[in-house]
Formats: sequence, C-alpha cells, structure tokens
Amino acid sequence: MTLFLAGLLTFLAGGVLAAALSRWPRAASFAGMASAVVGAALGATMAVDALRGEAIPRFEMAWRIPAGAVVLGCDPLSGFFLLPIFVLGAVSAVYGRDYLLAFSARKSLAVPWLAFNWLLASLAVVVTARHALVLLVAWEMMSLCAYVLVTFEHEHAEVRRAGWVYLVFAHIGIAFLIGAFVFFGASTGTLLLDASTLTTVQRNVFLVLALAGFGLKAGLFPAHPWLPEAHAAAPSHVSAVMSGVLVKMGIYGILRMVVMVGGPPLWLGRLLLVMGVVTAIYGITVATYQRDLKRVFAYSTIENIGIVTLGLGLGFWGRATGHPTIAALGTLGALLHVWNHTAMKGLLFLGAGAVLHATGTKDLERLGGLLRRMPIAGSLVVFGAVAIAGLPPLNGFVGEWLLYRSLIHGSTVAGPGASAAFTFALGALAAVGGLASLAFLRACSTALLGEPRSAEAAAAHDASPSMLGAMSVLACACLFFSVGPFLVVGLVERVAAPIAGVDHGAIDAVRVSLVPMGVANLVLLIVTAASVSLVVRASGGREHAAGPTWDCGYVAPTSRMQYTARGFAQLVGELIPRWFRPRIEVRRPDGLFPTAASLASNGDDPIMRGSYEPVIERGGFWFTRLRWLQQGSVHLYVLYVLIAVVSGLAWLSLRSWELP
Repeated sequence: MTLFLAGLLTFLAGGVLAAALSRWPRAASFAGMASAVVGAALGATMAVDALRGEAIPRFEMAWRIPAGAVVLGCDPLSGFFLLPIFVLGAVSAVYGRDYLLAFSARKSLAVPWLAFNWLLASLAVVVTARHALVLLVAWEMMSLCAYVLVTFEHEHAEVRRAGWVYLVFAHIGIAFLIGAFVFFGASTGTLLLDASTLTTVQRNVFLVLALAGFGLKAGLFPAHPWLPEAHAAAPSHVSAVMSGVLVKMGIYGILRMVVMVGGPPLWLGRLLLVMGVVTAIYGITVATYQRDLKRVFAYSTIENIGIVTLGLGLGFWGRATGHPTIAALGTLGALLHVWNHTAMKGLLFLGAGAVLHATGTKDLERLGGLLRRMPIAGSLVVFGAVAIAGLPPLNGFVGEWLLYRSLIHGSTVAGPGASAAFTFALGALAAVGGLASLAFLRACSTALLGEPRSAEAAAAHDASPSMLGAMSVLACACLFFSVGPFLVVGLVERVAAPIAGVDHGAIDAVRVSLVPMGVANLVLLIVTAASVSLVVRASGGREHAAGPTWDCGYVAPTSRMQYTARGFAQLVGELIPRWFRPRIEVRRPDGLFPTAASLASNGDDPIMRGSYEPVIERGGFWFTRLRWLQQGSVHLYVLYVLIAVVSGLAWLSLRSWELP
C-alpha cells in the first residue's frame, strides 16, 4: 500500500508541477508524462501483488466530516481493474506528450496535464475505496477531470456540446449512487464497503440504484449517448483512457456491489443478459454508418461493454441457478474481454489520434490512401481492427469464444425458457461479430486504402517514434492475450472464482481448455507473418511498371470513383429499423438545366435524437417560465432562504404537536 500511496502522490504532484510550468510547454509536457509513468509504475506493483493473492494491508485515516473516514484497500478485484488503469495510463501519457505539443502554439498545456494526472489518481482511488464517501468524492473528481479533458478544444461548438452532455449524464449517475449509498448506510448502519447482510428487499433496492448509477458510467443502453459525444471530442490519448478504463469503472462498481451483498440474485443475471445483448447490438449497428472515425470506435466501445455485460449476466445466472460451468465460462469471458478491450480500443484510439494528428480530420469522407503515407501507424490500426472485430487469431476472439461456449452449454442444459433465451443470445452475439467485421472493414478501407479524398490526406505523414512506440506496446499486449489466454486466466483466477461462486477446479478446467487455442493462435500468427514476409521479399527484387489503376474506360480516374463511407454501409442502413437509420437529406436536381444537387447524411445518435433531446427541449421550455424567480437580487434570494427555514421549522413544530 505504501508504493500505491506514493504513486497517488506522484500523480497529484506531477499534475501540479505541469501546471506550474505552463509557460514552458515542453517542460510541462515532460513533467506530466514522467509523473504519470512513475506514478503508474509505483501503483502497478500493488495491483500485481493483489492478483497473486498477497494480503494488502488497508490504509485508514480519520476524516472530520459526519460519518467520514478515508479507507483504502486492495483485493484481487481491485487489482484486476488497477492494472489496466496504470498500464494504459502510462502508455497514453507517453503518446500524449507529442500529441499535445501540436497545440502548444495556441493553447496552454497546463490544464490538460493537470487533469490527466488527477484523472488517473481518481480512477485508482475509485477501485480501492472501501468507504462510500471516499468512493463518491473520487467518482466526482474522476467525472470533473474527464470533463475538463473532453472540453480541451472548447472553441468548437460540438466539443462544448459533448462536454455538457457528458456532465449531465455524469451527475445523473452520481445522484443514483448517492441514493444507493444513503440507502445502504441507513439499512446497515455503516458506509464501509464490506460484506453486509441485507434483507431481500433491501438488497434488491440497493442493487437497482447501484446498477442505474454505475450503468450510466458504463454506457449501457439507453444511458449511452454521452459516450460517443465525449470520446469523439476528447484528445485521442484521453479517448483511449476513457474507453479503455473509465467506462470500466461502471463494470467494477456493479461487481463490487454484488460482492458486498453476498452474491447476485437471479433477476440481476437475467437483466444484465438482456441489457448486454441490446447494448451490443445497438452499439455496433450505429457504428456501421458513422462518418467520424472516433465515433466508429466509440460506438464499438458501447458494443464491447454490452459483450462484457452479457458475460456477467451469464455468470450471475449460472451462479444463481447452480450451473458452475456456465458461471465460470461467462465470468471468465467477461473478465478476459475487459483486459482485451483495454488493449484493443486503446490501440485504436491512439491510431485515430495518429490519423488526426497527420491530417487534421477524422472525417472518413476526407481520408483515404493513408496506409501508403502512414505505413506503421496504418498497419497498427488494421491490427487493432482485426482484433476488435473478434476475428481469430487475435485476442478479441478469445473472450468471445468463452461466451459462445457458455451460451452453447446453457442452451443444452437449461430449461426450455432459458434455453430459448440462450439460443437467441447466441445468434445475437454472432450477428454482433458480423456487424463488427463490417464496421471495421468499412472504416479501415475508407480511411487507409484507395486514393486520398482531400489535400490533407495526400500530405499525411507517419506518427512520431514515441506515439508509434505507445501504439506498439498495446499491439504487443494484444499478441500476448491471443497466444497466452491460459496464462491470463491464471492471473484472474482469484477474481473470477468468488464472483462466479465456483471453486478453483472449474477455473482450471477452463484454463486448460484454452491451451490448444493459444497454440493454434501462435501457429497461425507465425504462418501469417512468414507468408507476408515471403511475399514482400519476392516482390522486392522485381521491377514494377507504374500505371493507373483500372479505370473502367475513364482517362483520369479520381478518388470520387471510390466507394464512400456512406455508400459502403448503405445496404446495412436499409436493413436496420427506420428509427435507427441515419438522417438523409437529399436535394435532387430540379428543372431543365439543374445547377446543384446534394446528399448529406447525419449519423447522430438515434436515442439522443428521438428521446432525450425532445424531452430536454420541452423541459427547457417549461422551466424558462420560472425565470421570474431568479432576478439576480441577493435580497430576494435571502428571502427565499428565510421562507425555506421558517417553513421547515414550522413543519417540525407541527409534527411534534400532540392532538387531544
């Protein structure tokens, strides 16, 4: 715990030092990056020790507020979520140094580095907090630091909107969490986040409130609209941290609360199973027609959170109904996908940052031909896309394969109703995989292949060595998870067993079954690498005649002859329900001699467009009618306070009267 506390102090002090060096951007960036890396290295030691099963002593300190105390602890569950925070945080900090320096001529880098380091500190405190007040304070600090980073380019209207949307959803979520912990404290008499005994009704009320609060942060449907807005607006290394670890705080919170109340009820497993399927299908469907490269990745995050939630639902269902195989496979599949997604999505968002850094745009319709101009960064993006699409032999397939096995097993041993539900979920998961392949094939082919669609894309260049190095570290993590899934299961065994309610024998059986997959993945990767190497060598010594691409009879083919991002996804757009389709605005040629025509598509979130925005607009209209209450007069506000105090005292007085 001592090294962990030293890491927290390093984060906090490094952020302050970077802010103090605001007049010297390079010095501020180095201070922010170095403190993030050192703090992460110090904190990661405790996470590894916890995963190895070592007992970590608690840190306790008095806090002079009602019912307050600073209590920090670390068990295997905390260590499981701490490790990706520190690893991805350090990698993103190294990447962010060169990324943010591009803004140094017109922006101060003090605030983003202060907020980034304090964000890492607050994330670490969230997963180690053992007192509800500490968790709530760290949770609010995490949200505010993320808001500051999301609005880094606040001069753009869409960034300001993203910041407000994020802030509103974050505070709705913490309102539910405050309600959950107030109810928990009133029911148990303590705010310590330890195992507690609750009645069935108390447990269900507490879990519903906690699920609402943590589900908002995880981006579960329909509380997801903040996620694509914020991820697309934030600097890319911040998007990587938000997607890789911040949204996982919702998953951590759900698991921690379930452990606190002694295990999941059956209804929670069923609910998470349904929410996971719906979230995954919705996220990847909307991703297929996004025009912004970072929004494609953001909606993919929603999809993957849905996959993790599906796995947790399977694990909880299996535990509640006495099916240890389903529980073990589902829980391990969810946990492996948490780590896999951290590496894959971190790599992709850093790749999107390299594209944005080189071209100045995220618009797929303005990209193209980048693989030739950015061979290393482009290849790493393709690597990450294959992994996140869940295709073998990379790591995205490993966690999903365990979920497939869990669903198949459940469909054969469960009752008729549950068997039908598992069969439907199995088909839904397969459909999600197919749509994910289409979404990332569309994104990579449009952005990386063909001819440039703009002058910015034509002038693109590869990223700096430190940015490429950060991306390569995450690519290596993906490789490790793909060839050594049995080793990863060994690391998370102490996390999965108590959550799934199974003994270590069930976990070992899954671990042993993954050995052939790891070997097969390794062989396939070696064969693929050798084949590519042979092709490159064979073609390297030949003379190549330069000529135009097959032009279908056109003398001067241009990039306008290529498939657009919208055209690539047109078929899928026609198959999905009308309400979920992008908005298409067509201006057709008119008259004998038409002068103009246009077609524009808007890929904004269907739920935000169709549900939240109309409600907010109507609510705003009615609340504007109350403006007469707020006149800017201090005397009037004092009168309001006086009326409230007198009314409260009068109510208490009336309650104490005894009627004859």
